[in-house]
Amino acid sequence: MDLLDIITIPDKTLRKTSEPIERFDDDLQRFLDQMLATMYDAPGIGLAAVQVGVPRRLITIDVAAKESEEDEEREPTRDPIFLINPEIVWRSDEVSTYEEGCLSIPEYYAEVERPAKVRFRYLDREGNQHEREAEGLLATVVQHEVDHLDGKLFIDHISKLKRDMVIKKFTKASKQGTKPAL
Repeated sequence: MDLLDIITIPDKTLRKTSEPIERFDDDLQRFLDQMLATMYDAPGIGLAAVQVGVPRRLITIDVAAKESEEDEEREPTRDPIFLINPEIVWRSDEVSTYEEGCLSIPEYYAEVERPAKVRFRYLDREGNQHEREAEGLLATVVQHEVDHLDGKLFIDHISKLKRDMVIKKFTKASKQGTKPAL
């Protein structure tokens, strides 16, 4: 299976608002499989379609792989979730902080505060509607990836000074054709 290219900042596609999915066909299924393979290869625990240059409301998530990697003796567990046209319908007042990273901002991590729990609605691969509540790492990843669909990045949740520094380094590296030194 062909892997997809993950775009990085300062690519302006990352700031586009993604369009809803209306057709559930073989092309969509193939694309979801490519997204999942690309996410695992990166390696990551979440990937939005806009991160591979396709501004559509599609997300792949697998936090089981991250949670199982802490036990090096075990084979990594896989439990992928496909979110199509997801929307967060409720956020808790309680907050939690996680160190977040992003495949579109490689090798940069920052503490981000978000609601500790969320309830979200989405369609699965077959077009069936679901509503689910999440907390902990899954809640953070869902919020992070839904942000992507709305043209937001996790660095939008940190101080302007830090955000500007990161964008400047990635922009400079992009013009020079190198990786940023963070």
